[in-house]
Amino acid sequence: MKLQSNENNIPKNWQVKKLGEVCQLKNGFAFKSTDYQENGIPVIRISDINQGIVSGEDSIKVESKDIYDNYLVENNDILVAMSGATTGKFGIYKSTEKAYQNQRVGKFKIHDEKVLNNQFLFYQINSLKRQIEKDAYGGAQPNISSNKIEQMEIVLPPLPEQLAIVSKIEELLSDLENGKQQLLTAQQQLKVYRQSLLNTIISDKNCQSIQNIILKLDQGWSPKCLNENSINNDEWAVIKTTAVQFGKFNSLENKILPKDLKPREQHELKVGDILITRAGPRIRTGVCCMVKSTRPKLINSDKVYRIRVKESVINPAYFELILNTPHYQREIERLKTGISESGVNLTQSQFLKIEIPVPILMEQQLIVDELESKLTVCDKIEETISRSLLQAETLKQSILKKAFEGKL
Repeated sequence: MKLQSNENNIPKNWQVKKLGEVCQLKNGFAFKSTDYQENGIPVIRISDINQGIVSGEDSIKVESKDIYDNYLVENNDILVAMSGATTGKFGIYKSTEKAYQNQRVGKFKIHDEKVLNNQFLFYQINSLKRQIEKDAYGGAQPNISSNKIEQMEIVLPPLPEQLAIVSKIEELLSDLENGKQQLLTAQQQLKVYRQSLLNTIISDKNCQSIQNIILKLDQGWSPKCLNENSINNDEWAVIKTTAVQFGKFNSLENKILPKDLKPREQHELKVGDILITRAGPRIRTGVCCMVKSTRPKLINSDKVYRIRVKESVINPAYFELILNTPHYQREIERLKTGISESGVNLTQSQFLKIEIPVPILMEQQLIVDELESKLTVCDKIEETISRSLLQAETLKQSILKKAFEGKL
């Protein structure tokens, strides 16, 4: 479906309208935590909007009341997050179950469905997502008003053309989604294979405690740094905990040390250091890597343990592989303390008591050589899959762009 465009890059019989001219964006009700109960009507919050779908399956519940009826969410309603870290994400409610709309969740209400098709609007909102994000992130706390979104422009073809465009978009996106799901399946299979490779080195023979095989365990320093990363090897910087990734060290994840602070050089990282995050969000605590390469003047964080091993006893690369096996990751998970998912700790004394298999150095080196060869292949496949997933998202945006220029 390709139409003749005018100087505005849209077909001559199309119009450009502000969203507020064809629909209203209505905010939700400010439910209180004291209203929540185990059973009742689902309340759709920002966390219930994910990947274009709105679901009340895991929602909080409240009692059904007449005063809430002005905030009903019904089948095919389009909702958008209007504040918080995920401002701009949107989705469509595909359920006949009654639900309510929470505060800071916007709901689009079309003025006349003979003028604007709901599914056509859904795809238009998709194409506006980046603009919504850009406008929302101007301050410290991401936030956008209904009025600001209503001032954004959309194209408005005649209704029959809207229906034809929706049909063509869904045909193309269906093919794209099938390909994406195959990539995600391959990604998951690769993860399982990687874990099975690592588990092959688990043994109950020749075990020693971590305390017996290391020379030193310390943690770094976290002064108040500049909120920007350093790429200059001549200036001092402190790593973030995100520099420590499973089996990978990213030296670019750092913050610049202010020039008026004297660097604590005893915390400078060296090749061969083993790093393991000791505090922070649960999902980020216990992550381990070896520093295989780094830059000078890079200081360890106080939320990261730095370990230097007895290389006459254990190969650092072997030690890293052992700690990243599913078996020992479960052991580390068991040792985490703290009740909040956003703040747990890995206690040093308990960590040092963990016992790991320590075969002779020659055998360790053989294990490292064999596993690293296979894991390198896994890494290359993972990179290919990640690139393909990014390309799929770019292609999706290209499809939508052409659709709203009348070029499909």
